[in-house]
Amino acid sequence: MLHALLVATSSLVPCVCVAQPALEEIVVTGSIVGVPKRELGTAVSVLEAPEMELRGYDSLADVLRTQPGIGVTNAGGEGKSTVLRIRGEEGYRTLLIIDGVKALDPSAPQVGPSFESLLVTSDMQRVEILRGPQGFIYGADAGGVVNVITGRGAGPLGGRLGVELGRFGTRKLEGNLSGGSDRGDYYVSVENLTTDGFNAQTADDVLRDRDGADNTTVHAKLGLNVGNDWRLQLVARNVDASTMYDGCFSPTTFAMVNDCFGTTDQTTYKISADHNGETLTHSFGFSRIDIARADFAEGASSFSTRGRLGRFEYTGSYRPGAASTLVYGADLQREEARSDERLTRRQEGYYVEYQGELGTGFSLSLGTRYDLNPDFGAHLSSRISAAYVDDLGAGRWLKYRASYGTGFRPPSWTTIACGNAAWTCSAAWGFRTAPGFRPPSLYEVSYDSGPFAFLPAAGLTLREETSRGHDLGIEYGREGGMRFEATYFDQRLKDEIFFDLDTFSGYLQSQGRSSSKGVELATNVPFSDRMQLTANLTYDRAADTANTQRLRRPRVFGNIGLMYGDEALRFVVNYRFARDSIDAGGVALDDYGVVDFSLTRSLAHGVELFGRIANVTDTVYQEVAGFNTAGRAAYGGVRIRF
Repeated sequence: MLHALLVATSSLVPCVCVAQPALEEIVVTGSIVGVPKRELGTAVSVLEAPEMELRGYDSLADVLRTQPGIGVTNAGGEGKSTVLRIRGEEGYRTLLIIDGVKALDPSAPQVGPSFESLLVTSDMQRVEILRGPQGFIYGADAGGVVNVITGRGAGPLGGRLGVELGRFGTRKLEGNLSGGSDRGDYYVSVENLTTDGFNAQTADDVLRDRDGADNTTVHAKLGLNVGNDWRLQLVARNVDASTMYDGCFSPTTFAMVNDCFGTTDQTTYKISADHNGETLTHSFGFSRIDIARADFAEGASSFSTRGRLGRFEYTGSYRPGAASTLVYGADLQREEARSDERLTRRQEGYYVEYQGELGTGFSLSLGTRYDLNPDFGAHLSSRISAAYVDDLGAGRWLKYRASYGTGFRPPSWTTIACGNAAWTCSAAWGFRTAPGFRPPSLYEVSYDSGPFAFLPAAGLTLREETSRGHDLGIEYGREGGMRFEATYFDQRLKDEIFFDLDTFSGYLQSQGRSSSKGVELATNVPFSDRMQLTANLTYDRAADTANTQRLRRPRVFGNIGLMYGDEALRFVVNYRFARDSIDAGGVALDDYGVVDFSLTRSLAHGVELFGRIANVTDTVYQEVAGFNTAGRAAYGGVRIRF
């Protein structure tokens, strides 16, 4: 979204409100290499570290839901199942990237991201969101991309320490150290969040206990500059999380109980070598993610699984002149999941994209991707996007953009009927997919051939999903930071794979097409150099093959916020609302609006006091039927920068 951002001015004075040169801002996510925003024909939103810090949310999903086109559902509080949908797409179709690593959970039913364990940490410098299935370069099944870019160390040794306390027995401790020179740099951070939580499910009227959570995230980025053109880098991240939840099966009586506990241990790393020449660039990388999950019911082990995803990547670019760039690359990916059996899959992909300026103000990108999946053969996906910037004079401009993309997705793996009720079962309550190539995953394929499946799903041969999507947008801006954006999107999916919610027989495949189409509106209006109004509204008509509204997707949702910032005081008030949503069985969810407030006060010598009030009006609402949400809660703390 084109809007004024809170921008860092120094390590001691975090931010003031100023207008960014929006059209010249470099965005990576649109085409995997840096591109000026004026040349992007795709819809991209950007969040910078000072704004994320000011908003004060612990979960990155809560920050992302302030952006246009993004809906989030949470089942019972911190650490519980959290699904982030971009333009009505299923959550597992959102591609999460952290420092170039595809941070997906290969042990999950659809190999999707684990937003429930992703905290907002001090190392997060920037987040770029590509809305819609136009991210073919990352993989044909990317229905939207969230790209998290962490900071690099620079200058002499420095860092910060912070502590936060609040309602529900919440405690957050954080710290980081960083530094660097022309030869290399380092950044290390640790964050721990502990909360007693609240009763997750309304059905728990016996224990009525607090379902707490704990998360420790450790991050390191080490870089070495070799000569003037090469950079070697190691990025590593570990998340050790646990959560209590309601709704699991007793290992002795097989009855539904509410004394449930789950753990997640996730480690990711990437080793990369990047070369930047005048006309040629090369980027080599190897990344791996390992994840182990375990669930316990009434203190006894009920389920465990392990997953691993390894990936080798090469991306190159050739720039013969100032007006054109050729991007090309390849990736080889291997997935593995283990529970009662060991399942593996390989997939390789090759891509090429042309980016060029065809006359004054007009930019075009055209690309294709070839994927080879041993189980489902070869597939081509493609994307074309265009943008035109009309200089209206007097510091005003209009940008017109359009994009069209196709894709596919293989089915995932299935080895269990239901594990963590806040994770696996909640997925089974409403799997619906949306545009992107997707062959059946190992999870889905093995479920239908396993002991828990029965007719009509048992033995069913699942095919890959195919998709297409396009959007049309217009953006207006002028000097001083005023921005307005409007986008129409239309996404269609064929051969959708979904879980049988009628008889729970397994995974079935639809006949016909499901869709998600609507309009996104966003604006930023500065009242002065220090104060601005931000707002966005999304209308999304997400329908299945029977033209019935898909679950947990509000037809209308959005945000209205007021932001203020100077060198000493910064605050933001945000009103988030959702209308016309349904859950399983056609149960209508109540419309709701939630107000959040956060404030930061800078003192001398790098000391900051901060506080926030979540759900100021103490609104009672549900995002998932039968799961509670937090009432009014106050938090406060101190940060010391040095």
